[in-house]
Amino acid sequence: MGGMSPLFRRKSPESRVVTLIRKPGCHLCDDAQLMIEKVCGDLGVPWESKDITQDPRLHDQYWEQIPVVLVDGRQHTFWRVDEQRLRKALTD
Repeated sequence: MGGMSPLFRRKSPESRVVTLIRKPGCHLCDDAQLMIEKVCGDLGVPWESKDITQDPRLHDQYWEQIPVVLVDGRQHTFWRVDEQRLRKALTD
């Protein structure tokens, strides 16, 4: 029997997704988006942006915390994105 393929131990970058929940005209959101673009670009991880003003459910859940960053649909951080921490979350 051969060893387990590494694919079974960790997700490939392409199978991850980062979601930025933001609102228009928000400087912290712009900062977060730049960081996400950089990290996801480096790692080949897809990302998406959602406008909190367009989604009542997101608005109720996250309004006090935006920008909020989700990794694979789970909250990773809010307000300020730490580059090393996001990188680690996506490569673990």
